[in-house]
Amino acid sequence: MNSLRRSWINRFSFLFLILFVFTLIIPIGFNASVSLKEAFATEAPAPAGEEHAKVEEGKKPEEGKKEGEKKFNQPAPKLKVEDYPIVKGFNSRIAVWIVAQLHLFFGAFVLAVPIFVLVIEGVGLATKDERYDHMAHEFIKVSMTAFSITASLGGLLAFMFVSFYPDFFKYMAGIFGKTMIIYALLFFGESFCLYVYYYGWDRMNKGFSKWVHLSVGLMLNVFGMTLMVLSNTWASFMMAPSGIDDSGIFLGNIWAAIRGPLWNPINLHRFIANIAFGGSVVGAYAAFKFLSASNDEEKAHYDWMGYTANFIAIFGFLPLPFAGYWLMKEVYGYSQQMGITAMGGAFAWLFIIQAVLIGSLFLGANYYLWCGMGRIKGSERYTPAIKYLIVVIVGCFLVWFTPHTLIMTSKEVTQVGGTHHPVLGSLGVMSAKNTAVNILIVSTFLSFMLYRRSNKIATASWTGTGNALQVALFAAGAINIVSLGIYGYFIPANIRIGLSIPQVMTTLTIIIVSSVLDGFMYKGAKTTGPIEWGKMAPRSQYALFLLAVSFTWLMGLMGYVRSALRQHWHVYTVLRDNSLDAYTPTLGYAASIITISVYIFIALVIFAFWIANFSTKRQKVVEASH
Repeated sequence: MNSLRRSWINRFSFLFLILFVFTLIIPIGFNASVSLKEAFATEAPAPAGEEHAKVEEGKKPEEGKKEGEKKFNQPAPKLKVEDYPIVKGFNSRIAVWIVAQLHLFFGAFVLAVPIFVLVIEGVGLATKDERYDHMAHEFIKVSMTAFSITASLGGLLAFMFVSFYPDFFKYMAGIFGKTMIIYALLFFGESFCLYVYYYGWDRMNKGFSKWVHLSVGLMLNVFGMTLMVLSNTWASFMMAPSGIDDSGIFLGNIWAAIRGPLWNPINLHRFIANIAFGGSVVGAYAAFKFLSASNDEEKAHYDWMGYTANFIAIFGFLPLPFAGYWLMKEVYGYSQQMGITAMGGAFAWLFIIQAVLIGSLFLGANYYLWCGMGRIKGSERYTPAIKYLIVVIVGCFLVWFTPHTLIMTSKEVTQVGGTHHPVLGSLGVMSAKNTAVNILIVSTFLSFMLYRRSNKIATASWTGTGNALQVALFAAGAINIVSLGIYGYFIPANIRIGLSIPQVMTTLTIIIVSSVLDGFMYKGAKTTGPIEWGKMAPRSQYALFLLAVSFTWLMGLMGYVRSALRQHWHVYTVLRDNSLDAYTPTLGYAASIITISVYIFIALVIFAFWIANFSTKRQKVVEASH
């Protein structure tokens, strides 16, 4: 343990932490200096009639002011090109874009990992299986370097906001300045809990101290989740500002500014996405370790770790489309224009790319499960079902990424008879896509259920009845989902979107009821033999790499869509972006920047894997010497 504390990986992490503290002071100091200047200003009071001169012309002074509330600060500034600091040969917008994207990638990873580390450690304590404890420790070890990189990127992002968008940052700090201090305190609390949790693993591993260790892990997650929801306030406010009047004047109620219409949908969407994303990245780490393992014992360990991480990723991914629908519903509710821009305007084709990535995730996850059945004796009886699942999943995948409109020349439009394909155009509307994604989820759940059954033989007297009930449940559910999708073509679009709710409820009913039935049926079941961990074909591990890369790309893409819906606004309809780069990039340009961000993230993750692997080798050498 002492040797680990003295290792250079810990010094490396500590160095990144110091850099973050330094960069964190900059925006806080900036905000404080602004406040001091305003507090000690020596300007003479404005003459009567001029107190509202800065308010937008034609706007009444009391407009937007609620009873009993006092107006604070100033209206949103009307910025000009010269208000933005420019460095020749340096595109500040791209730099902020890439750094922000990398910060979100790593933030999602370091917020998700402690969640399932705590769960896995608790499972290990309950089952007395040390494999869970070892796996949880290795997970948190990987996240140590990632945490330091996240902190450094966050500090760098704050510095870039102050440097390149000072007026925007001043305006936002004027509203959320108090939360920035809270954010810093929460970060220090999270850092303290993380280091105690990691370095105290061996010392607090028995008896009552183990419960203390679990409590520290719980506090780590409390701090992390609070940080996430607090950071989401800026994103939700920029898209759907609240707590201000029409000119951007803050009304003094910070809670009203925080609790905008998109805050909770973004919180839920990011929470679920973080779990799925963290599981996929850890699964990639397990695949990396599996392929580089030197003996069967290591292969077995990392095969089991990869399966567990993949299960967590799928568990988080399945409800993600539902959270996405809720978010887009609220976007439509706040601004129909943003909703149309997203789903039927300039960004519509980005959802086709999203569909391809989501389809890749479903295919990769199912392929990994099917490969995993090869290491289980008795799974042969379910092998024939795989070809039918392939047909259903691929068919739904094709429907999912079919576009509603086609990009064509005027001659092609004339030949086809419109921008819609005469045969496949109907598959591009939401009725078809909602149906496809729900069937995809049900099919993936069925693959997982068959995998869990592979080495088990039910002994319950009512097994035949239970299987019949499950078949009827899946069949009735699929018919209902498809029927609702078809019905959507015969009703207005504003009513059609509401059909997604009964489709989702049908899918959840299938999953929950079938899981309960399976649990009772296979309680005390006979086994056909143990799972032969490590007996996986190397090609199966590339499915885990595919999941991690696809999920990273997907997060970058949808993060861009959500942010870019503001178009030329820093804060939608309140603070306009008048910089030289205040334009909506082309889809190809945006995709290129997202791809570059993904490449950089993958490179940094590989570096984090290498650091963790280096420390593991050193630990083995020390243990061997003793």
